[in-house]
Amino acid sequence: MTSYYTNGSAKPAEGLSFDNTEVAFRHSSNAELKRAYWLFRIINVNFLVKIGPPITNFAVNIGLPIKGIIKATIFKQFCGGETIAECDATIKNLHDGGVGTILDYSVEGEDEEAVFDETRDEIIRTIKRATGDPAIPITVFKVTGVGRFSLLEKLDAGTTLTADEQAEWAKVQQRVLDICQKAYDAGVPVMIDAEESWIQLTIDALAMDMMRRFNKEKIIVYNTYQLYRHDKLASLKADHAVAVNEGFVLGAKIVRGAYMEKERKRAAEMGYQSPIQPDKLSADKDYDEAVRYAVENINTLAVVAGTHNENSCRLLAELMDKQGIEHRHPHVYFSQLLGMSDNLSFNLANAGYNVVKYVPYGPIKAVLPYLFRRAQENTAIAGQMGRELSLIVKEKKRRGI
Repeated sequence: MTSYYTNGSAKPAEGLSFDNTEVAFRHSSNAELKRAYWLFRIINVNFLVKIGPPITNFAVNIGLPIKGIIKATIFKQFCGGETIAECDATIKNLHDGGVGTILDYSVEGEDEEAVFDETRDEIIRTIKRATGDPAIPITVFKVTGVGRFSLLEKLDAGTTLTADEQAEWAKVQQRVLDICQKAYDAGVPVMIDAEESWIQLTIDALAMDMMRRFNKEKIIVYNTYQLYRHDKLASLKADHAVAVNEGFVLGAKIVRGAYMEKERKRAAEMGYQSPIQPDKLSADKDYDEAVRYAVENINTLAVVAGTHNENSCRLLAELMDKQGIEHRHPHVYFSQLLGMSDNLSFNLANAGYNVVKYVPYGPIKAVLPYLFRRAQENTAIAGQMGRELSLIVKEKKRRGI
């Protein structure tokens, strides 16, 4: 494999600052900065975040004209547009700051075959849009975007499928294969997102099959490992051992996780051990161990570090420098969500690291569940909103606005 080791001509990690708001918000106009300030202040009020979703859904469902308000505020902060073409301005803005885009078609909760086919086609359109464009270095999809959740649930539980369900499952597998084949043909990596634990075994098996097929020569397919689960560090290491033994590169997007409350609630209701770590410290420990493991195995493991945690970002940057790994090594990406943690994304990019932002898009009504989850997650992360607000306030003062 190609060597990407260096004596460290790029800026060293020890000089990396996540407090430089001039770099962090260079891409934001005064008006955009003010909008972000007021939006994060509202999100910081937990009560509004809780009552907002049902009120908004009700208003949209009965036809009240609030889509324009949503599109101009929370949608504009966290989404690129309603179509791929509408994302072009965001893609360019990020790229101008050295940050790549992951086009994320964020339509959720469908269960019709025609919709699954259309979602597959839309994911393939994101791959076509990314082809040959360094501004879009990675793409992504969810298996539940191309297959029925309850079908995956039956597969995970080991329930025997009916003949019709077997035919349905064959279609799901074919859609996943179609997407990964297109990614391989285009030379555009694609990530398979993690989902709930009670469908994840099936997703994991699919992802490993796709990696066996397409990751022999270079990194194309990534699976996602949620390190807030107490078993996922072991899964990462076991899957890597399989990859080394069978001669393919393991693609691993590592995240802390996105379904904690739902996971714990279901485990309590159904009387099984929760798959979630006992506390945040345990999740942080496993996440950072996964970062170390990835760096130690950089030639056979490609990592996308999805995190808004400053300590984890700094750890990865420092480990890369310590091991003499080139900042632009194709096996290492930092990743954050659009509209959040710009101090991490743009300062890392400014120091020469590979950085990408998830840029969700889709029809406003269909993307609402994603937007509500973002707001709820932010209020649940201790200190996240305070940190975002303090940085925005600092930059507003610097600009005198």
